Amino acid sequence: MTDQNVLVVEDEELMRSILRQLLEGAGYEVFTADSAEAALEIFPTRDFSVTVTDIKMAGMDGLELLDRLKAIDPEAIVIVITAYSSVDSAIAALRKGVYDYVTKPFVNENLLQTIKNAIRTKELFRENRALRRELGRHYNFSEIIGTSASLQEIFRIVGKVADTSASVLIEGESGTGKELVARALHFNSRRAGKPFLAVNCGALPESILESELFGHVKGAFTGAVADKKGLFRSAEGGTLFLDEIGEMPSALQVKLLRALQEHEVTPVGASLPVKFDARIVAATNKNLETEVAENRFREDLFYRLNVIEIALPPLRARREDIALLAKHFSFKTARAQNAPEKPITPEALAALVNYRWQGNVRELENAVERAFILSGDEIDLASLPPKIRQNSAGGDASFDDAARPTLEETERRYILETLASVGEDKTEAARLLGIDLSTLYRKLKRYDEN
Repeated sequence: MTDQNVLVVEDEELMRSILRQLLEGAGYEVFTADSAEAALEIFPTRDFSVTVTDIKMAGMDGLELLDRLKAIDPEAIVIVITAYSSVDSAIAALRKGVYDYVTKPFVNENLLQTIKNAIRTKELFRENRALRRELGRHYNFSEIIGTSASLQEIFRIVGKVADTSASVLIEGESGTGKELVARALHFNSRRAGKPFLAVNCGALPESILESELFGHVKGAFTGAVADKKGLFRSAEGGTLFLDEIGEMPSALQVKLLRALQEHEVTPVGASLPVKFDARIVAATNKNLETEVAENRFREDLFYRLNVIEIALPPLRARREDIALLAKHFSFKTARAQNAPEKPITPEALAALVNYRWQGNVRELENAVERAFILSGDEIDLASLPPKIRQNSAGGDASFDDAARPTLEETERRYILETLASVGEDKTEAARLLGIDLSTLYRKLKRYDEN
């Protein structure tokens, strides 16, 4: 059962005391506020199951309080109590998103039943939010393929920091999957139901990038025909992914630092800053410490971004993942082309494993997609890009031949990894490998003997 706590907002002391006694007697944890202003200070400190408020209060009334609470938490459950049971007040409350209303004098049992129903609704909100997070978790981790120790460590870090508000800096060569990791951080957090927005800081001119990030007001410059919120505010409650942060111009680095420090941005042409709530995840293919040392990147901004560092290894540093990735991309291409799956021959697989992937996972995906389209019933050596075939035939001087796995070793690893990926289901593994079940048993027996 979820915690059942109720915030009671009532400016009359006697009524406030009556409500507290009634609700505590029913087993609820009760917090009270003697004004709407006091309630706004208490509300953000806990995830209240229900807020019960009087409509008619000195100062801010219950309807205005309802608006303010919904601005803080759109899923806030609010019940209003009023002695003014006119149709107008009831309709106004319902239009503003109140869960229900009761009139004074109220019947205790009726109020308690209304609160009980409201708490069940709140529980459903929480369950739906948890389901969205679980769906996001499944989607994103399923896109990050590999069993290498370095990748498992990244999974561990993502799982540990995803549900925090800490800024994260993801470092790695182009094509290593930095945006996939950023999405995994987002969809495994409490922000999963809110926007995930991304921008490449090196792809836009400085003036356009400033407007994209911070927004602008109408008339700020030629062509600014309407206000624009900007990505910081558009990602409200969610995550903003700043890709290639090392390419950000120096002038914008100053504004970004202030935004991160103050959690507010000043739109282009505006005189006053605006608050925002978005988690910042940045990525770079540069060594930012070197950039700092050479005065191309602000040191204070680097440390503000680098609260949590995630370093993605290049694909050539986790060769044990290449077979699984190649099979994944073959299957992905089959679905995209609405075509039957194709096994990868041992010769083609050996060439893929031994190639030095300068373009990392992205280059591997492109190579497998090309091979899938150009091949027949299976992805063979001839269907691979020429440079991969040439490397297979002539060797790669950047690697020690003594360290290069043999064809038999590559085949063995591929078979065992495929078997592990299907939960040791030998029939399914044989189907994916494109071999007879008897052949698979024979190979496994030989591996056991050796």
